Amino acid sequence: MSLPSAPAAARGAAAPPAGHRLVVAPVPVTAPLELDAAQRQVVEHAGGPLLVLAGPGTGKTATLVEAVAARIAAGADPRSILVLTFSRRAAGELRERITARLGATDPPAGSDVIPGSDVIPGTAAVPDVSPGPGGGGVGRGPGAWTFHAWCLAVLRAHDRPAPHGGFRLLSGPEQDSRLRELVDGSREDGHPRWPESLAQALGTRGFTEEVRALLARAREVGLGPGQLAQLAQRTARPEWAALAEFYEIYLDVFGFEGALDYADLVHRAVLVAEGPAGDELRARYQHVFVDEYQDTDPAQERLLRALAGGGGNLVAFGDPDQSIYAFRGAEVSGLLEFPRRFRSVGGRDAPIVALRRCRRMAPAPLLASRHVARRLPATRLPASALRAHRDLTGRADLGAGQVEARTYVSTSAEASAVADALRREHLERGTPWARMAVLVRTAERIGRLRRALVAAGVPVTVDGDDLPVAQEPAAALLLLALRCADDPAGALTVDVARTLLTSPLGGADPAGLRELGRALRAFDRDAGAVQPGASEELVRAAVADPDRLLVRVPDEVAAPARRVGALLVAGR
Repeated sequence: MSLPSAPAAARGAAAPPAGHRLVVAPVPVTAPLELDAAQRQVVEHAGGPLLVLAGPGTGKTATLVEAVAARIAAGADPRSILVLTFSRRAAGELRERITARLGATDPPAGSDVIPGSDVIPGTAAVPDVSPGPGGGGVGRGPGAWTFHAWCLAVLRAHDRPAPHGGFRLLSGPEQDSRLRELVDGSREDGHPRWPESLAQALGTRGFTEEVRALLARAREVGLGPGQLAQLAQRTARPEWAALAEFYEIYLDVFGFEGALDYADLVHRAVLVAEGPAGDELRARYQHVFVDEYQDTDPAQERLLRALAGGGGNLVAFGDPDQSIYAFRGAEVSGLLEFPRRFRSVGGRDAPIVALRRCRRMAPAPLLASRHVARRLPATRLPASALRAHRDLTGRADLGAGQVEARTYVSTSAEASAVADALRREHLERGTPWARMAVLVRTAERIGRLRRALVAAGVPVTVDGDDLPVAQEPAAALLLLALRCADDPAGALTVDVARTLLTSPLGGADPAGLRELGRALRAFDRDAGAVQPGASEELVRAAVADPDRLLVRVPDEVAAPARRVGALLVAGR
């Protein structure tokens, strides 16, 4: 964005005061991609369904963008192209890359949903997803959307709104809160009649999470309350029978309020696409592309079948070896069965193209990843296609590469070793910090690792989408202190005590912690202990009971532990 001053000719006695205005910076047009043979097959695909197996670094997104550009170059209306993906970041990147590739003055259509809001950023009004001129959202380019954003736009354009008008998408925490209210209400009025075996669980957070998960799975596979009740009767599951009755109450209450959870959002969009409005949507979208197809759930597959089934132009990109969202209802079987579930007009299985060149990894790490991938089951794909997908060619110009596996006795030792490896790489080999990355198994580990890296002098940037609000430094520290205040015996471990003491709450540094440990050991010996306790355990005990254990420790040494101990007492 640029901020030019108002032109001189516009300034005068009658003109408003000189100011600034925002103008859109021109988008640099990127050159067409130099395609390899497999990518050319995808880009030149004549029509109908196509499954593209795309492993790590094989140019999946670039190929998708080139395929979109090729359709437009062949005469397709840009507004007739729909690109669906699973995250806001991915949708935003696709829009930017499509815009850069096409050199369009208008941005591609599509936007992201703000949970719990009736606003889709980037639009002045409800996106128009109707067929014909003028449809297509905020721009006249191809539509790039997350599944949920597009489904919400479809509902706003074609579905009957709630009595008070409009739809509202619930965030996860808001849905949990409303579910707890409904469960509490059901306990009071006796509807539904929960089995006695669940009586002790009804007021717990875990029960609410289980109810939410089961309702989501039921929606994803298309089970309504009546069908769930029949399933409960056939399987003799009284808790499912009660849940079916609760399910009906849940839908009635949320339907009146116009509130939708993510699973119900897709389900409602499927009903629209399968109903009278489906003909309009199919006429509107002649070319559908889906990124990360291995993450689709049954409801999203039903939506695609209603939108582009029966031999429609549907190109799905995915990797069965990267399916990691089964806990959210994703089923990799959707990708494995794609050729049979989306047949061509003549009834043949959809063709498969495997991208073969990995442009991201050197040979050694690529070979290690392929060894892991070969152990993953994917038996429903043709053996030749699966072999082509997993036997990738790496980049020789990156060198041989290196893969090591190391184990450590504790998470703190592991974090220290990671910090040491990064510092050595930067200082000894001159590798810029920005060219290093640390991957973790879960978001819960990010906070602890980040503190260890910062303490070692390693600059850290954490992707905002990877870190929930509860894991942000300030919030995580507050929640950690509150857990210790609530349950000091169980929550206040050695690692947690060290974290609190070296945080802004305690203000200690590693040298100060060592000095505090030495002082506590000396106090232990003076008190007659035959074998003084370990310094780390004594520090933890001092935080839990500062009035007793810090009486003989110098104030400047004991100050961090006293501060944290006082905070925990105040929290209790």
